[in-house]
Amino acid sequence: MLLNKESGSELRIYGCTRAASAALSHCACIVFTVTIALLSRPGTSWFSWHPFFMTLGFSFFMTEAILLFSPRGSPLKTLPHKTKSRAHWILQCLCVTCAILGLAAIVYNKHLSGKPHFTSWHGLLGVIAVCAVALQSLAAVPLIYHSLAKGWSLAKLKRYHAATGLVAYLLGSGSLLLGLRSAWFTGSAGEHTWYLAAACCAFNALVVMNQVSSAYTAKKRLQS
Repeated sequence: MLLNKESGSELRIYGCTRAASAALSHCACIVFTVTIALLSRPGTSWFSWHPFFMTLGFSFFMTEAILLFSPRGSPLKTLPHKTKSRAHWILQCLCVTCAILGLAAIVYNKHLSGKPHFTSWHGLLGVIAVCAVALQSLAAVPLIYHSLAKGWSLAKLKRYHAATGLVAYLLGSGSLLLGLRSAWFTGSAGEHTWYLAAACCAFNALVVMNQVSSAYTAKKRLQS
């Protein structure tokens, strides 16, 4: 009886911790995106669109798309899974659109200034992240229209989609973190702003990793 009470208390604490983490993640992605928008002032130059769109895509839309499936932090947790899946795909399409626009902005800006393209780790990782999230979103179409995936079970498709999605998200987060080391950001933001932005980005990555790994670890336990 005592063991049952202790396990029940642990589950409640664990549940509250995950709910608090998801809520903080929602706040973190908003704070990070707004901070970059205020610093970049989109529309003041071609370059200004690059950090704005990249942050809006990877930090806001992609984070929110993944948090839709959070068991304790989803804003749509009372809705059917099919509705969440459609909303997730729409947010992912917005993420891809923003990522492509952000990439186009920096490419055109480099072209105007006559500078070489993708010479830094930030640039290389960024273009890889854009390609990865675009391909991953296209590969998700069979999850919506399962008849397109002949010979593949829905469970296997979801497992691969979650794994590749996590990789794409971490690539995007890594690119954003490297962008915080750029001359533009270090010259525009103060020390406290830098630490706040880095903490928001890193925290979201940890929450997403925990959500994806916990979901599929739980499924394996149920199947074993």
